[in-house]
Amino acid sequence: MKVKHYALAALAAAALAAPAQARDQIRIVGSSTVFPFSTAVAEAFGRAGGFKTPVVESTGTGGGIQLFCSGNGMDTPDVANASRRIKQGELDACAKNGVKDVVEVKIGYDGIVLANSRQHGRFDLTKEQVFRALAKQVPIDGKLTANPYVKWSDIAPSLPKHRIEVLGPPPTSGTRDAFVELALEGGAEAFPMLKELKGKDEKAFKAIAHAIREDGAYVEAGENDNLIVQKLAANPAALGVFGFSFLDQNTDKLQGSWVGGVEPSFENIASGKYGISRSLFFYVKKSHVGQVPGLAEYVAEFTSDGAAGEDGYLADKGLIPLPDQELAKVRARAVALQVVKLD
Repeated sequence: MKVKHYALAALAAAALAAPAQARDQIRIVGSSTVFPFSTAVAEAFGRAGGFKTPVVESTGTGGGIQLFCSGNGMDTPDVANASRRIKQGELDACAKNGVKDVVEVKIGYDGIVLANSRQHGRFDLTKEQVFRALAKQVPIDGKLTANPYVKWSDIAPSLPKHRIEVLGPPPTSGTRDAFVELALEGGAEAFPMLKELKGKDEKAFKAIAHAIREDGAYVEAGENDNLIVQKLAANPAALGVFGFSFLDQNTDKLQGSWVGGVEPSFENIASGKYGISRSLFFYVKKSHVGQVPGLAEYVAEFTSDGAAGEDGYLADKGLIPLPDQELAKVRARAVALQVVKLD
């Protein structure tokens, strides 16, 4: 597969004044969700010839951005994959360490699923029920109470009479960040007292909505999604939290829970019907363009129609592609090395 070049002249011009090359291979860290997409692009890029295949490491979004922002030297990563948008505090840390120009590239969408083994019945949940199952404190009779629910059927008689056990990522994961923001916050808002609190004190509301119980109902399973699959096979009544793309690659073993009456499918995520979905990104250290061979070309390949487009090879990996017009805008900003500015 040939690497497609889009407006590389602008990138080449920006690189002319760069220092001499000190490393001949792109180094990429970050999100476990973006890892398979980034790996696919890296392999296609390497096969095309001209540049070495980039090294891609799955460190989790938070850990990857921390490494990325640790400094500007050639001993630091060139690219950070992220399953959420970079935070202002992280950009500030970058700037403090000399990484002042960060380029943001949005690559597509992903849904966050609660999946279980096909050896068990499929769950049909609401965000409120997810919050009740996993929150550290829940409203009962108008008061916040330590979560008393042991079985799913304690929450609703229609749910399975099995102990609540959800395997999910740690706090350093972008999937965890997106899950608490999209699923748990949404579930918390179903309670009038918490919805009222959000209007008065959003910080206090988030402290409650984002606090996950620590009594064994939620099990931090690390950044290795394959390990979660193995544990779900051993306990078919347990649920695992990860990106749709990973579910899509394991449909022979896993099934996604319906949430709010909507199945986590490619079409429902792309249309916005599925309520737990998020954007995926990668971030590029602008100062490394021209120092690390192929960095500009890697960005061009990742944002090409052949990779990230509707019929691109990343869709076969489970990526929900951006609409054509949005992808064209993303590509233009990326090849122009437009520095990110948060809203």
